[in-house]
Amino acid sequence: MLDINFIRENAEVVKNACKNKNVDIDVDRVLALDKGKRELMTEMETLKAEQNKISRGGKDNTAIFAQAKEIKEKIKSMAPELEKIEVELKNMLLMLPNIPFDDVPVGKDDSQNVVLRKVGRPAGQMFNKPKDYMELGTALDLIDTERAGKVSGARFGYIKRQLPILEFALVKLVMDTVQKEGFIPVIPPVLLKDQMARGTGYFEATDEKEAYYLPEDKMYLVGTSEQSLVSMYADEVLSEKDLPIRYVGFSTCFRREAGSYGKDTKGILRVHQFDKMEMVIFSKPEDSKNEHKLLLSIEEKLMKALKLPYQVINICTGDLGRPAAAKFDIEAWLPSEKRYRETHSTSNCTDFQARRLNIRYKDKDNKTKFVHTLNGTAFAIGRILIMIMENYQQKDGSIKVPKVLQKYCGFKVIKK
Repeated sequence: MLDINFIRENAEVVKNACKNKNVDIDVDRVLALDKGKRELMTEMETLKAEQNKISRGGKDNTAIFAQAKEIKEKIKSMAPELEKIEVELKNMLLMLPNIPFDDVPVGKDDSQNVVLRKVGRPAGQMFNKPKDYMELGTALDLIDTERAGKVSGARFGYIKRQLPILEFALVKLVMDTVQKEGFIPVIPPVLLKDQMARGTGYFEATDEKEAYYLPEDKMYLVGTSEQSLVSMYADEVLSEKDLPIRYVGFSTCFRREAGSYGKDTKGILRVHQFDKMEMVIFSKPEDSKNEHKLLLSIEEKLMKALKLPYQVINICTGDLGRPAAAKFDIEAWLPSEKRYRETHSTSNCTDFQARRLNIRYKDKDNKTKFVHTLNGTAFAIGRILIMIMENYQQKDGSIKVPKVLQKYCGFKVIKK
């Protein structure tokens, strides 16, 4: 959520942000509602002051009593109008996007994202036609989507044999890596109250359709542990000396994947249930850009440890999403498709989520300020398993295990 004072003083900046982020909202209407609210509140306060003055006068006669009653009724009649304005204003404020940083590339959609660098040599050239992960997974009895479909429906899978062990090895690799940077491990709740789910700022866009909702309980299943990790400090005031606070969460995540289609709906690339490790940071405003660099550097360190070819993408305004002021993606090389596919994302959401969730801190001068929140994928585990399977496949149909994981899983190759 944006500060209303900022909107008043920077209306054109907000309008430009809406335009560049493809968010259709009437900023002038927001300002008109804000003005109407303030004028109505001022009028009501003036009437209350007059009412109090009459009450303090101490005179007890019919005329004064009638005047006080008239003022009281007038204030009462204005309350519904104020409430109506406040509800509309709040809803519109929730729809406004965060302001992109000046160095974010302007673009209409993901086709105008900017490749910053490529790391590693794409695998697959040793094969005329590399097998895709489902061919490998079926042949080695590692993935079973057919029986999962019988039990749970489309876009679910059983992960079997060595793959679960490889998953736990990836978890241990992340833990060993990020704890050196002061990240605290967390297994967070995967059910969220409505107000907490909306506090992260995604539900005004596509996540309303993406999320699984339990109406009887009025709760959402998380689409990423970022949602429950960021909400952890809702309505709290942190101490400056404790910042930055860094967490790494492991959770199962749930998404409808309503907009996906074609080949992605087969296999386990886009599924309704997946495991993910997510990094979340609460920082002082002046430190958030450096914390964002840290998140990206950790993501790259993990990819380099696995020796997976990848590219880093600077996300343009039209693909940025509402909460982020800046965002980078990492895409790993997928040999069977001969292209890069997204595996990681990291965003600086500045104080956008903190305002919605009321997460603040007291600085050394005892002034209360909003923290900045940041998030970054450590591993979306299903996708990383896919990338390992395809990039480490051998001509005999076996799959080598990345050297860095061998000490965790106890085997060097997956084969029949």
